[in-house]
Amino acid sequence: MDPTADVTSIAHVIQLSVAPVFLLTGVGAMIAVLTNRLGRAVDRARSLEGRYDNAPAEQQAKLRSELRVLERRSRMIYTGMLLCALCALLVCSVIVGLFASTITATAVAPIIGALFVAAMFAFMGALIAFLLEVHLALRTLHIGPP
Repeated sequence: MDPTADVTSIAHVIQLSVAPVFLLTGVGAMIAVLTNRLGRAVDRARSLEGRYDNAPAEQQAKLRSELRVLERRSRMIYTGMLLCALCALLVCSVIVGLFASTITATAVAPIIGALFVAAMFAFMGALIAFLLEVHLALRTLHIGPP
C-alpha cells in the first residue's frame, strides 16, 4: 500500500469532515441557548413556588397556572436539548464512519448518508421544539398591570 495515497485519502476525509464539524458547532450553540432558557424557566418556577404558600387562594390559582406553563415550557426545552444531543451523536457517527470507511476501505456511503439525514431530522425536531417553546412563552407573556 502506498503511504502517500493513505495520507491523501485521510486528508480528503478531513476535508469532508469540516462541514459536519461546523454543524456540531451550531448544535452546541443551540444547546447553550436551550440551557439558558431552561435555567430561566426553572428559576422563575422556584420563585413562584416560594410565593405560593403565603399567597391568597385566588393568587394561588394564578400561580398554579403559571407553574403549569413553565412545566410545559421546560418539557419542550428538554425535548429540544435531547434532540440536539442526538443530532450531535449522529454527526459524530458520520465523522467516525467517514474515517472508518477510509481506513478499512469499505463502502459505507448509504450508512453515512442515513446517519446524516437522521441528524438533520433530529436538528429539525430540536428547532421545532424551540419554536414551540418560544411561542408558548410569548403567548403567555403579560406586560403591564394585570
